[in-house]
Amino acid sequence: MKIRIVDAFTDRPFAGNPAGVVLLDSGSFPDAARLQQVAAEVNLAETAFAHLLPPGGEADWALRWFTPATEVDLCGHATLATAHVLNTTGAGRGTVRFASRSGVLRTSANKDGTLTLDFPTAPLTPVPAPDGLADALGASPLSVHDTGPRVGDLLVELPDEATVRALRPDFRALVACSRRGVIATATAEDPSAGYDFVSRGFFPAVGIDEDPVTGSAHTALAPFWSARFGRDVLTGLQASARSGLVRTALRGDRALLTGGAVTVIDGELLTGL
Repeated sequence: MKIRIVDAFTDRPFAGNPAGVVLLDSGSFPDAARLQQVAAEVNLAETAFAHLLPPGGEADWALRWFTPATEVDLCGHATLATAHVLNTTGAGRGTVRFASRSGVLRTSANKDGTLTLDFPTAPLTPVPAPDGLADALGASPLSVHDTGPRVGDLLVELPDEATVRALRPDFRALVACSRRGVIATATAEDPSAGYDFVSRGFFPAVGIDEDPVTGSAHTALAPFWSARFGRDVLTGLQASARSGLVRTALRGDRALLTGGAVTVIDGELLTGL
């Protein structure tokens, strides 16, 4: 059985966010414990598992995502990586519909080689900063928003891009601050740099201290910054060590997230599933 490593939200290898992708031979998922073992072995932020569904339904493939520690409800970069594998191998071209724990998610291949995810936007609710958040993060928030049960993060606005880039969180303390993680964000310092806002994502509660590029976080970042800028189309830079760009577009209660992907490893899973 093939297993691939794909760098998502980038147009070059060894940047963006790497995800494992396994297209299953069977028409159902193995036991979750077995999938978790594979994800722990791959030891990337997410490993995606997908199997083909019968024709005529509302979705083409079933899709699940696992961190090294747990299964998650929504993952953008591993969905983009899976769509990239389907398109480049011929297993699924053009628009692909995935049945997931977050409903049916659509991905579309673009003429320039990028892919677009059609995801539900995250609801944003202003909340007080939890006790200890500023100390755990290492910066004082301008505002804090809850992103709802599907995403499960706190969206934390910071004063400027330099503050976001300089963060060195206390990850153990950060676990107590949200259900899944913390998204730190600010406006871009230089509007001519090719992006409108910057972010970083910290998810120690699910085994990921810092995620390189987080698609699901942009379902909250897109409506947050679109409201601030008064524009539906923006570009976000996730300023991790690997870095990656996510183009965002609001369409009602949907967020369209666009980025590139590159397969860097194409191998064989010898243990079987």
